[in-house]
Amino acid sequence: MFEYEYIQNLNELELQVYNYVIKQKDSILQMKIRELAQETHVSTTTILRFCKKINCNGYSEFLFKYKNYLSQKAKVIQADDGLLFNFLQKVQGKEYEQKINDAVSLVEHAKKVIFLGIGSSGIMGKYGARYISSIGKEAQYIDDPFYPVPIGYYEGAVLIVLTVSGETKELINQLERFASFNCAIIAITTSEISTIAKMADLVLAYYFPMDTLDFSVNITTQIPATYFLERIGKETQKALAHIETV
Repeated sequence: MFEYEYIQNLNELELQVYNYVIKQKDSILQMKIRELAQETHVSTTTILRFCKKINCNGYSEFLFKYKNYLSQKAKVIQADDGLLFNFLQKVQGKEYEQKINDAVSLVEHAKKVIFLGIGSSGIMGKYGARYISSIGKEAQYIDDPFYPVPIGYYEGAVLIVLTVSGETKELINQLERFASFNCAIIAITTSEISTIAKMADLVLAYYFPMDTLDFSVNITTQIPATYFLERIGKETQKALAHIETV
């Protein structure tokens, strides 16, 4: 609800309202607009401007959204053992095995392997790069969506993109900058129909519902992503070892 883009556009008086709203969350839902104006020492017009700048059409909509915002923050994330069990069963099937084999083939023949991700997915990218490097394949991770893309450096690389939603605009823009290079893209994400999945040559989807707190803090499990990274790494190591013995 309180996106960074919204907050940075607030003026000094509107920031007073924002700070009060955040600190007095237990009482704000019972306040009328005049009461809030009095407590924050601003006019009701300032309150309405504040509402508009955080994407609310009026004070009533602000109260409605704020109530949902607070309930979202308070929700308890349930354990997803059943989903994990089903996932581990499904990945033993032929469809997933074929996709993993296809991913291994791309990684095996790539000049280098580049992992892309932001936030917790960026941490997974760092883990993936270390894992792939450990088996003797050149790999690096990029967790900065504005990392420069020098011409020619990534030719013949495989990009492994880790993203829960598949809709992170910074990653989408980053992939567009890679589009002019001869790179294969593998997406590890929750769904095959997201924007990033559609940009990829190969998608390893795990179909988990996203768990979020505070409308923006994503705590979706990374166990499926870890599974895919380790399977790809181990199968690639086998393939490379076979080449050396031939």
